[in-house]
Amino acid sequence: MSRDSAASAPGGSGTRAGRPVGRTAAGSRWGRLLEGGLLQGGVQGSPVLRLFMRWVRRPLLPVMRLWRRNIQLKVVVTTLLMSLGVVLLLGFVVIGQVRNGLLDAKVKASQSQATGGFAVAKQRADEAASGTADDGSATGGNSSQNVIQWMSDLVSSLSSGGQGAFDVVTLPAGMDSGGGRSPRGSGYVDPSASVPEDLRARVNDRTTAAQSYTRIIYSNGKDSQPALVVGKQVNDPNGDPYQLYYLFPLTQEEKSLSLVKGTLATAGLFVVVLLGAIAWLVVRQVVTPVRMAAGIAERLSAGRLQERMKVTGEDDIARLGEAFNKMAQNLQLKIQQLEDLSRMQRRFVSDVSHELRTPLTTVRMAADVIHDARVDFDPMTARSAELLADQLDRFETLLADLLEISRFDAGAAALEAEPIDLREVVRRVLSGAAPLAERKGTQIRVVGDQQPVVAEADARRVERVLRNLVVNAVEHGDGKDVIVKLATAGGAVAIAVRDYGVGLKPGEATRVFSRFWRADPARARTTGGTGLGLSIALEDARLHGGWLQAWGEPGGGSQFRLTLPRTADEPLRGSPIPLEPKDSRRNRGLNDAGLPSGGGDKRATVPVQPMGDQGSPIPARTPIAPRMGATTATADPTALPGN
Repeated sequence: MSRDSAASAPGGSGTRAGRPVGRTAAGSRWGRLLEGGLLQGGVQGSPVLRLFMRWVRRPLLPVMRLWRRNIQLKVVVTTLLMSLGVVLLLGFVVIGQVRNGLLDAKVKASQSQATGGFAVAKQRADEAASGTADDGSATGGNSSQNVIQWMSDLVSSLSSGGQGAFDVVTLPAGMDSGGGRSPRGSGYVDPSASVPEDLRARVNDRTTAAQSYTRIIYSNGKDSQPALVVGKQVNDPNGDPYQLYYLFPLTQEEKSLSLVKGTLATAGLFVVVLLGAIAWLVVRQVVTPVRMAAGIAERLSAGRLQERMKVTGEDDIARLGEAFNKMAQNLQLKIQQLEDLSRMQRRFVSDVSHELRTPLTTVRMAADVIHDARVDFDPMTARSAELLADQLDRFETLLADLLEISRFDAGAAALEAEPIDLREVVRRVLSGAAPLAERKGTQIRVVGDQQPVVAEADARRVERVLRNLVVNAVEHGDGKDVIVKLATAGGAVAIAVRDYGVGLKPGEATRVFSRFWRADPARARTTGGTGLGLSIALEDARLHGGWLQAWGEPGGGSQFRLTLPRTADEPLRGSPIPLEPKDSRRNRGLNDAGLPSGGGDKRATVPVQPMGDQGSPIPARTPIAPRMGATTATADPTALPGN
């Protein structure tokens, strides 16, 4: 196909020429929108656009979630898109080749037909000019009337051999329409509208034939159709030039091309669907075992250690299933061994604690007799009797704590929750700690007990927690005041015990609840408590669904906070008392600088070591020490609003 032919090929050049204009206008509008709104933050500040984006995204969220979670969908959709791209590319190539082949054949046949017609027209003009007609008679002159009749007869004669395969059109050369050379056409063809102007100009400028693509316009209302037009400038009997055109309709070629397009579209759609089905089946064979493995892994993590994959065949997936089952079996064996060992340890502690009660009772009775008769002993023996009584008290306390810990470890601890007023519990604890506070020279103050602080809790366990916290605060308070604060807000109640003693070093706020942990390892085990008090208190708080948390700073004292839900089994969202008190060094420094204090629950944390699936503690990360030497635990739910 020539460059001129391709340039004037049918297809509505007007519409194509109009597209860039609209595209440029739309691009300028989008550019103004981007520069004035999107890029300058206008969309973010517009509630209408935010509402529109939310409305658009809402139906897409399930699809996006399914796309992220389903690998089979990803593979099938990707295969379909890639297959569709390949089919479209091949379709364009095949259609282009078929189109070029049909047009090349049509052009060659048309050029051959037109060349013969041009030769016949020239021959008839020569014969008319010599005065000899086809039958051998003389024409009797070449007047204008004769030329008009000769031109009409020529068009009818040349088109009569076409039988619908082509039409013949004559046009005057240049702008001259006189001398009988007005436009003529066969088969109701509109000569002026059917022949392009650029082709007429090219034919007028040279003596060789020229061709182009056009659409045949009919004067009788018949639908236009694409065609190939071949034209040449020839002379009439008077020697004046005129333009002779052959118009070859491309209707048959267009039908053939449409048939090829339909066939390719049907075959391409079938191939794409078939490839999608094949991809779905293939991926299903791979994804199904993976999904089974994921489900079994979830059930294994939930504690169902007997779950196994079903293995069939000897391929890679089967080997993966066998390896997975072997891993699960080994994990089950190890976990059972650890559970048996832990069970043996708990049972050993429980049995030893129970078995020690009988000899301890006997020793206690003998020690009481000796202690009561110490006045009759010499000073050294009397002192030994006192030490024996003190250590027996300590041993009984340790034995009771071990029994309580063993009950927590065995899961046998039961919560007897009932609505109680925590102020009464605090009063009983303070009454019991009053002698110790008097000996230490410590004054215990209560804050926030004007209103009832009611919660569903086990009074015995809460009293044990508070007794442990208050006694520790008095013992480590260096004779300074101890403040007990109560508060309630929302669905939570809290009790905080604040002392101004030695405090806690950085990192000790999370370790203080560990069993048998001591802040000073150099301290003798014969002094202080058993090392299990805070551990038991932490278990009591957990049993209530609450928090027991610690804060402290070296030389600035410490604060322990117990937070409980007001209703049993209600999850906690925050605490009404900030973990870091307002009189801490950091908060005092912020207040002196005119900045808001940071004593809210944003720094409060649960110093509880998270437990694994089988009850084994997960090592906690050591927190970073805050400024001013304060020590807190790592992040905890924020305080309730309005507190």
